[in-house]
Amino acid sequence: MSVRAHEEILRRIVDRRYAQGARLVEREVAEELHMSRVPVREALRALVAEGLLELLPHSGVRVRRLEHADVEHLYEVWEPLAVQASRLAARAAARGDTAGPAALSELLRQAEEAAAAGERAREVAAHTAFHDRIVAMAGNPLLSRTLEQLSRQLRLLFGLRAEPGRMRSQHAEMYRHIAAGDPEAAAACTLLHVRDSRTVALRGLFGEDDPSDGES
Repeated sequence: MSVRAHEEILRRIVDRRYAQGARLVEREVAEELHMSRVPVREALRALVAEGLLELLPHSGVRVRRLEHADVEHLYEVWEPLAVQASRLAARAAARGDTAGPAALSELLRQAEEAAAAGERAREVAAHTAFHDRIVAMAGNPLLSRTLEQLSRQLRLLFGLRAEPGRMRSQHAEMYRHIAAGDPEAAAACTLLHVRDSRTVALRGLFGEDDPSDGES
């Protein structure tokens, strides 16, 4: 039940039913989710640990309001790791990994299906899973553990994208290069994708463009 509560609360944060800065009251969230307070309490604690919620002195939790520095720091870490993950995934495909590319293709299909149905949260989940699967293909446990810590916050930023069709197109290009076993092409298009994602996140959150956008 705590896992289900975690996913439901996360979904509401991603689709902005729980807006940034909104205070969440354990009892009220439990009533909304038709659950007891114990699994909700556990889920809220987990989301605090993941950096999506923050504790309020003597008054529960609130949805963390991402600051400019938070976004900058996240992308500074994610960019080189995402690029390397795609490079390693393409090398795995070149060595004969067929299950990984097949899983990526299925996630692309799920994202398209969710977009056609207007199910934004499900589409965002598919996009996040797409990146997670690339990391799994890379076969580097240290890389996996490091990126796992970023996954939830990335899911939130993916949910802010105003041009989801553009993300689907970029993911499709990444998939083509990974499935073809071309490490450097996969790395190059992943770099462009991450930088575009950064620009969109800055624009969506702060109404500004990334000053480095012209460099890519």
